Amino acid sequence: MDWDKLRIFHAVADKGSLTHAGEVLHLSQSAVSRQIRALEESLAVTLFHRHARGLILTEQGELLFDATKSMAKQLDATAARIRDSEDEVFGELRVTTTTGFGTLWLAPRLPALFKKYPGLKIDLKLEERVLDLPMREADVAIRMKEPSQADLIRKRLMQIRMRLYATPEYLSENGTPQVMTDFSKHRLICQHAGTAQVAAGANLVAELMSHNIPSTLTVNNYFGVLQGVLNHLGIGVLPDYITEDFPFLIRVLPEIESSEVPVFLAYPEELRHSKRVAAFRDFVSDEIMTYRKRKLD
Repeated sequence: MDWDKLRIFHAVADKGSLTHAGEVLHLSQSAVSRQIRALEESLAVTLFHRHARGLILTEQGELLFDATKSMAKQLDATAARIRDSEDEVFGELRVTTTTGFGTLWLAPRLPALFKKYPGLKIDLKLEERVLDLPMREADVAIRMKEPSQADLIRKRLMQIRMRLYATPEYLSENGTPQVMTDFSKHRLICQHAGTAQVAAGANLVAELMSHNIPSTLTVNNYFGVLQGVLNHLGIGVLPDYITEDFPFLIRVLPEIESSEVPVFLAYPEELRHSKRVAAFRDFVSDEIMTYRKRKLD
C-alpha cells in the first residue's frame, strides 16, 4: 500500500475536507482528490461519502482511519525517541493523573522539574478517566490503582488514605468532634458519592453520609474540597498527602479513614528508553522519597 497515499488519506479523514487537508499538506485540492481516488481504486472500495458540507468516512474508511491513527501514534513515539539526545531532556511529555493528585501534589512540585530541565514541555491531563497509554493518549500516568494492561512498565510510588481534616479556625469556632455523632453540629465537605473517584474514597463518603449530618458541601474533586476546608466551611475528606503542603490542617476523628489506596506510575514499554520519561519518573520517585522521610520525622 502506498505510504504517501495513506498519509494524504489520514489528513483528509482527520480534517474532514480536501481543502483543509491540502492546506496542512501544502498540496492543491485537486492533487489531494486525485490521490484519494487512486487509493480508493487500489483498494476497490469507497472511503468517503461526499456531501456539500464535507466528507464523511464510510465503514471501510473508518477501518482504514483507525489503522492510520495507530500508525501515526507509533511514528510520533518513534520521533520522540529519536529527538531525545544522549545528554539532554527536552520536548513534550504528556502526563495524565487525577484532578486531585495533579493539582494538590504534582503541580506544586513541577517548578523543581522545570528548573532542572528547562527544555521540557509538560502537557498535564487532569481527569478521572483512565487514558489508554498503549494507544498513546498520554505518555505517563499516575494512577490510584495498579494498571491492568500487560504491556506497561509500572512502579508503585506510595499508598494514601482519605482522612478528615479541618482548619484550626473552624474548630475554634465550632468545636472539635470527639465521636461520629458530634457531626450533627458540623458541616461535611467531600466528593459526591457518585463522582468518579477511587473506591476507598467513595466507600468512606458513603459511610459518613449514613450518619445524621445536617449540612454538607459536595464537590467533584479534591481540589474543590480543599478550598472549602481552607475557607473554614467545615470538615473535609482529603487524601493524607495534603498535610505536607498544608501542615496546619488538623486531623479530626483519627480513627476514621479509608482503606489504603496504592499510587502507581506507568508508561508504555516502547518508551522504556525515553529520556523525558526517565527524567519525570526519577523526579517523581525522588519527591516521593522526600515525602516519606518527612512523614517519618
